[in-house]
Amino acid sequence: MKTNFETKTEEELLTITEPYVFKNPISKYTPSEHMGIEKISLDDDFTRIDFVYIAPKQYINGGWIQMDSGCFIRPIGSETRYRMVSAINIPLAPSKYYFKSKGQVHHFSLLFPPIPKSVKQIDIIERLAEGTYFNFFRVFLQHNEPTLIRIVNEN
Repeated sequence: MKTNFETKTEEELLTITEPYVFKNPISKYTPSEHMGIEKISLDDDFTRIDFVYIAPKQYINGGWIQMDSGCFIRPIGSETRYRMVSAINIPLAPSKYYFKSKGQVHHFSLLFPPIPKSVKQIDIIERLAEGTYFNFFRVFLQHNEPTLIRIVNEN
């Protein structure tokens, strides 16, 4: 993004956001209150989605997570699937990342081929099947206020 910094006020400079980086996007369906999308970045080389996951309190040591190698994103209104090309800081199934404690925070990212910058909503699909998969439906590619992931006290 090219900006003429000489004509901008200090306030304007502090509020410049990259046009294709969407922080805290919301979705119509989120798989768990323990997981959220921190940021989606679109550029000419790839689409990057950064996630945060907080280990549930229901498991003694927080449980585990993994990612299915068939994960893909799909623009709403299209049947085109953009298959994951890389997973950062999360193992691919059948390997697992084991938490050390309840409430432990874990950040990971998934990389996909670039999607058109005109896309307004996407589905993020780990696996279209019954089970506890990380599937987000109708994720809006827009900025939103930061939200907190709520941990429900199961006791």
